[in-house]
Amino acid sequence: MTPPAPGPHEPGEPHDASAAPGRSETREERADRKWADLLQELRVAQTGVQILFGFLLTVVFQQRFTTLSGTDRTIYVVTVVLGAATTGALVAPVSFHRLLSGQRLKPETVRWAGWLTLVGLALLLATMASSMLLILRIVVSPNGTALWLVAGIAAWFALCWFAFPAWARHA
Repeated sequence: MTPPAPGPHEPGEPHDASAAPGRSETREERADRKWADLLQELRVAQTGVQILFGFLLTVVFQQRFTTLSGTDRTIYVVTVVLGAATTGALVAPVSFHRLLSGQRLKPETVRWAGWLTLVGLALLLATMASSMLLILRIVVSPNGTALWLVAGIAAWFALCWFAFPAWARHA
């Protein structure tokens, strides 16, 4: 078996073949690739978050909002705050990149942005669960059925977004 052909790299910077199987790239090249991947992931997540958050901001202006119970209003406030926090976490990587651009910190920026994206996904899960709780309490009734349905959906999201990828990583 022959080693992969060397690709372009900075003078004096060795290729790290162990970084990704089948790849021969420098630390900076790997950071560039990971950054491009992360940006694409953020584009997908941000679109959904922005639609959800925009919808949440309009709910308060609907006539039926005044008929919500105190508990449902509290759930709404928690949901809006979670939506804002989610938006902040998922936009933060862009700010990191913009403020640190040219500082030769791309690998670190990618690592920090990755963590912020994971935080954003966890907050998105909480926002979705809280939104569903509010809606299902109104549609199904405020009994325990709504809570059980939300718990099931939240568990499904946690499996799809965190448990399955973690399992695949170690499989």
